[in-house]
Order: sequence, then C-alpha cells, then structure tokens
Amino acid sequence: MEVLQSKPRLVRPRDDRVIAGVCAGLAQRFNLSATLVRVIFFLLLILPPAAIVPYIVLWILIPSE
Repeated sequence: MEVLQSKPRLVRPRDDRVIAGVCAGLAQRFNLSATLVRVIFFLLLILPPAAIVPYIVLWILIPSE
C-alpha cells in the first residue's frame, strides 16, 4: 500500500515576504524556488493585467501564516 505524502498548506509565510507573500507561499506549496516564482510573476507583468489581477486575488484568498 502506498503512503500518501501530504503537501504543505498554501499559506503566505511571514518570514519570506516581499510584498504580500503570495509568491513565497506558492513556491513553498509547489516545492519551487521563491525567486523563480517571483521572476515568473515579474515577467507576466509585461502583459497587461495578466499578473496583477491574479496576484491580488491570491493575496485575498490565501490565508496568512
């Protein structure tokens, strides 16, 4: 029988925030580098509201740690 590993909860960490901790929370949840997630969000800013709107929505929806 296979043991299921639980993934970390999606929360905005208090210690690795730059603005609201959304990128750091997503990075922790999906086991990625926070810098990589921040760079991806920054690159998405080139497209009009492509990154700002989801960032604000995630800021509201993801609970703080």
